[in-house]
Amino acid sequence: MRSRRKVRGFTLVELMVVIVIVGLAASVVVLSMPETGGSLVSEAEAFAARAKAARDGAILEARPAAVRIGPGGYELLRRLDGRWRAEPAHRWAEGTAAELSGGRDGSVRFDATGLAEPARLTLRRGERAIAVQITADGNVTVRR
Repeated sequence: MRSRRKVRGFTLVELMVVIVIVGLAASVVVLSMPETGGSLVSEAEAFAARAKAARDGAILEARPAAVRIGPGGYELLRRLDGRWRAEPAHRWAEGTAAELSGGRDGSVRFDATGLAEPARLTLRRGERAIAVQITADGNVTVRR
């Protein structure tokens, strides 16, 4: 005698539950994906950290230092043997526009005591903008 097995598939409710779970997982992945070129906040914080390092280097070495800012990125400068020497440049992420107000000749200079020319760097990408403020006492902060 042959036994009759009932072949049973998935119910519509089970399939709908699986589809909802997959949809939720996909939305979590999409929302947690980083922006193209990294976040604007992290780019501003990286610039601020390098500007602080330039200020600290100026104090420790008792020599002026500067950060030269351009449309494509920025570079750190150190004063050696009476000339400004550039370290490797850092590029802005694609789509980032930079605007410097204050400073001199597109740069912010720190003297040997860490004092600076006040300046404000505004980074823009699309509708978003974030500012990095450099005060006369050499303090560098990110303003959200």
